[in-house]
Amino acid sequence: MGDIAALEAQIAFAEDAVQTLDDALAAQQQQILRLERQIDRLQQQLKDQSARIDEVAADTNEPPPPHY
Repeated sequence: MGDIAALEAQIAFAEDAVQTLDDALAAQQQQILRLERQIDRLQQQLKDQSARIDEVAADTNEPPPPHY
């Protein structure tokens, strides 16, 4: 009888460990998805900012000051 109880305890522990790992994996996946969306937004902002800088640079056709 003691062996069966020990096995049941081990199975319960293993099931709890699997559930804990599953929860941690799900949380990590959600965090990865949030970070990927944030990276996409930052990349878009960089592209937009680069385009604005290019526009400003194209609009200023002034020659450099004489000391350059």
